[in-house]
Amino acid sequence: MCISVSQLNAQLGFCTGNSGDPIFTDNFGAGTTSTQLPAGATSYIFNPNDPFDGQYKVSNNTNSFGWFDINDHTPNDTNGKMLIINADFTAGEFYRTTINNLCENTSYEFSSWMINLSPSFDCSGSPIPINVRFEIWDITDTNLLASGDTGNINGTSSPNWQQYALVFQTVVSQSSVILKMRNNGVGGCGNDLALDDIVFKTCGDTITIQDTMGVNSISVCENNVPYSTTLIATPDFTIFSSHFYQWQESTDGVNWIDVIGETSDTYTTTPVNNTTYYRVKVAEDVVNVNNDSCNSSSEIFEINIIPIPNAPISNGDLTICENDTTPLSVTVPNTVLVNWYDAPVAGNLLLANSTTFNPTTSGIYYAEAETINSACLSILRTPLEITFFETPEVQDETLDFCENTTTTINADVTNASSINEAYFWRETQEITESIDVSIAGTYTVEVSNGSCIVTKTIVLSQIDNPIIDSVESDGKDVIITTTNSGDFLYSLNGISYQSSNIFKTVEGGLYTIYVKHRDCDEVIRTNHIHFYIPKFFTPNGDRINDAFNLKGIEFYSTSSVSIFNRYGKLLKSTANSAFSWSGVFNGERLPTDDYWYVIVIDGQKFTGHFTLKR
Repeated sequence: MCISVSQLNAQLGFCTGNSGDPIFTDNFGAGTTSTQLPAGATSYIFNPNDPFDGQYKVSNNTNSFGWFDINDHTPNDTNGKMLIINADFTAGEFYRTTINNLCENTSYEFSSWMINLSPSFDCSGSPIPINVRFEIWDITDTNLLASGDTGNINGTSSPNWQQYALVFQTVVSQSSVILKMRNNGVGGCGNDLALDDIVFKTCGDTITIQDTMGVNSISVCENNVPYSTTLIATPDFTIFSSHFYQWQESTDGVNWIDVIGETSDTYTTTPVNNTTYYRVKVAEDVVNVNNDSCNSSSEIFEINIIPIPNAPISNGDLTICENDTTPLSVTVPNTVLVNWYDAPVAGNLLLANSTTFNPTTSGIYYAEAETINSACLSILRTPLEITFFETPEVQDETLDFCENTTTTINADVTNASSINEAYFWRETQEITESIDVSIAGTYTVEVSNGSCIVTKTIVLSQIDNPIIDSVESDGKDVIITTTNSGDFLYSLNGISYQSSNIFKTVEGGLYTIYVKHRDCDEVIRTNHIHFYIPKFFTPNGDRINDAFNLKGIEFYSTSSVSIFNRYGKLLKSTANSAFSWSGVFNGERLPTDDYWYVIVIDGQKFTGHFTLKR
């Protein structure tokens, strides 16, 4: 069926229905030398080398004046030629030819391929566009039957062949026409073109062919031949008011033969065993139906016989470990898909449309070929066997161990059942199931059961012991600070531990400080003299705070204590010993009042006052 092209002048257009086979073609031949057009075919001057304005050549070479250097348009044409035109400075005709053996009162399509040879970047970026007028005249060259202009066809950045067409109709007693091509533009830099593949075809109705099921083609499995169907031709009446038919068939879709006696709009095919094509020639008059200069051809109906596919080709059975994801696989042509079953015949469909299959259990599985068209199935299915070896089961681990200890790490195979199991620790080169380590890091062990090998990874992290930074006395409280952090426990006696690093209301004295991690056994120790100066004391005989005690002072290397009343009278003093004062001076109990102290410990002096309460 003819096609339409967008962006054409409104006067131009392609046949909107079906066309016949070409009744005239001109592809300008082939060869390596430039040739002239026949006499009378052009008013331009022949130049076999570089045609200037108003000149032409018929050649396979367009390499002139910076033009695109291209091949001709004709497909598969070796050294194919084309008509190369350098437009004249004035508009005018540059090509004409006579078309004979046409039929009267018949519609035709003329078409030609055309290209602007001047790149868009030529002529300082402004090449003159090409603009061509097509004209169809009667054989007397006095009556214009049809015409159309391409409009401006501008230069492009890369070569771009385009097809243009014009539809016209002959009149009574007219069997020949004259085709003229005219240059509408002007000469100068640009307006350079090439023409190729001029074709005349008849133009008729759009004729569709369908079978009784309403389809335009059919695919049939080889095991269902011979095959026959009834075809129906349906015209759209856009060109012809009446229709006469001649059915044709072909084995290749190119060369056609008439089916004798089949001249109606329906045709029941003879039974076929091989792919066969059908079409119908159509004319408006019965005398023209077999004249290819007058008829047109319908669309093509194909009976496509699909060969039964061969069974898939096996890529081999598999013997693999359980954790191996290598699939069973087969090879088929790209027109064939594969379905997997659990039985050589019938059975359950396990997977559709895949050349690979990943079963999870050992066994034999079957691959069946199916054609993409018509779903033809292979006669046999291809068996493929897969056998899984048991794989050792291990689980990666992340573990901790305490500083300054040795810990045992283990392969821990959960399904260990074979005496053939072997172990290899990559980092230590040991071959036992477990190893003892004392350094943090990543450890890997390969576990083999004789058939399959797996690798287990153990990330081992060290739990650091606490590092005591300082121990301070804050009044009656003792505060322990570490340089690192962790889930630490603290103790003042090595027996009772607490999670807080602050001990409240601790009696003065010399203490051993104990710190450990909750999950580890090693204890870090340090000594601390806890000393503080009370703010008051109450010597009332209740045995609670009855004396002004400076506990712990005796543990310093040197110390001295002096107590004064508010008038500066020395009441008590000691040196390098424990200190306790009950509020008595010369056998008399002193009254409630503030009293002053001077304390020197290892050369450091402390002064202040405290209260005696009665």
